[in-house]
Amino acid sequence: MTSATTMTTALAPAQRDRLTSLAREVSFTVGTRLFEEGRHADRFWIVRTGTVALDLRVPGRRPAVIETLGHGELVGWSWHFPPYIWQLGAEATSPVRAWEFDAASVRALCDDDPEFGRAVAVWVGRVVAQRLHASRVRLLDLYAPYGSGSAR
Repeated sequence: MTSATTMTTALAPAQRDRLTSLAREVSFTVGTRLFEEGRHADRFWIVRTGTVALDLRVPGRRPAVIETLGHGELVGWSWHFPPYIWQLGAEATSPVRAWEFDAASVRALCDDDPEFGRAVAVWVGRVVAQRLHASRVRLLDLYAPYGSGSAR
């Protein structure tokens, strides 16, 4: 994946090195819930291998899968914005290896280094914008009457 939302395209090499210096390697089996919508967001992940589905609760229905994330993609953005509450849920849809980051440590690094902090904020902002668009498109696909909206 080479989108602007992957770490390798969003951050300069030195910034990636700074960020990954805070990482710890983790793995998840198929079906593991990484986080639940509405709960406290205190960490985030970057996928190394495997896939993670993002989902959104829909009253009276099963959660709607909004997007599936893979190599190099950021899983979780709610850790970056107060009140640090997950806005979506996430589940491993294949075996996943990832880098896990403590949100408070990364926010402290961002505060200590404004240039790094701005790069992370721009990256996370792009991710939020992309996920908002994906959510809108997916919910229109699932629940809107035909012809009621467009993906643009």
